[in-house]
Amino acid sequence: MDYEALRFIWWLLIGVLLIGFAVTDGFDMGVAALLKVIGKTNTERRVMINTIAPHWDGNQVWLVTAGGALFAAWPTVYAASFSGFYIALMLTLFALFLRPIGFEYRSKIDNDAWRNRWDWALTAGSAIPALIFGVAFGNLLQGVPFYFDDILRLHYTGSFWALLNPFALLAGVLSLLMFVNHGAAYLQLKTDGVLKVRSEKLSTAVAAVCAVIFVLAGVWLYFGVDGYSVTSIIDTNGANRTTEKSVAIAAGAWFTNYGKWPLLWLVPALGVAGFLVCALASKAQRHITAFVSSATAIAMVILTAGISMFPFVMPSSSTPAHSLTMWDATASETSLMIMFVVACIFVPLILMYTAWSYFVMRGRVTEQHIRDNSNSLY
Repeated sequence: MDYEALRFIWWLLIGVLLIGFAVTDGFDMGVAALLKVIGKTNTERRVMINTIAPHWDGNQVWLVTAGGALFAAWPTVYAASFSGFYIALMLTLFALFLRPIGFEYRSKIDNDAWRNRWDWALTAGSAIPALIFGVAFGNLLQGVPFYFDDILRLHYTGSFWALLNPFALLAGVLSLLMFVNHGAAYLQLKTDGVLKVRSEKLSTAVAAVCAVIFVLAGVWLYFGVDGYSVTSIIDTNGANRTTEKSVAIAAGAWFTNYGKWPLLWLVPALGVAGFLVCALASKAQRHITAFVSSATAIAMVILTAGISMFPFVMPSSSTPAHSLTMWDATASETSLMIMFVVACIFVPLILMYTAWSYFVMRGRVTEQHIRDNSNSLY
């Protein structure tokens, strides 16, 4: 397997890891973000928490693995992203800290005020990362202000507040609502009674809103955000030369790949269809269909962003020629090959274990189950 093929394979694998994280950790973040929205009593909130209790920490393995893969496969991208998005990433990290603490501590003291504070912590610890992930993608599509000096030291010229621009915030809202909708679809599968009814109503509305925002973001991206395209690359015999290429910026450039391969339009179309099917399935109480279509929509949204940017991974708005692409920001061929072998072994094992854990923990969580096991559950 040659170097160029390995580079492309790792572009695909990191995409798979991001999708795996969004689909699995997305629903438990969505459930926790809804604690103060559809959970009206302590027992209802305990039902919600215990639907995700067996899985939430395992789901975060996808995020940890994606971060590790980014560091190993695209070290330059890892360095640039942690320089440019440092405050945002630290905010995400500290928000995620609230989740395990909240799950463990909220029921330690039988006091409404105590539980209420931890419920807000769980809501914030799930909603903030979901919002920031979308904001990050929104900024990637606009270009990140960084450049390399003569000895390839990276310089970031932006600020945290500059990340909070209108398009990025729209992407953040889409990300948050996708996770919320996914959580509501999951609750339809795992709860009964009033919680199930509230989840159906919420998902019916939110999924439709997600479809509208996704289309709006696409129109905005075409008419209001300049895209990037590589116009020439210096032959370096496969070596990484991040600054030795020519990059053009033009309106609509992010849609170039769809023009070259029209079949790719199926990806965003499936994203819109997934949201609409989820809304209709929730209204019709087709819970499995609602959850599967929500997962499909999330996967298609992430894939749409990846296809639009391909081959760019982190475009530079300061010096476009210094943009990082999958062809010039990867680790060595040996590193990619070793990691590919490891991924071929362990990713299927993770998938099998995950599937087994969901099978063992299948079934609905009821209020009566919470009352019968009050001292052993969250």
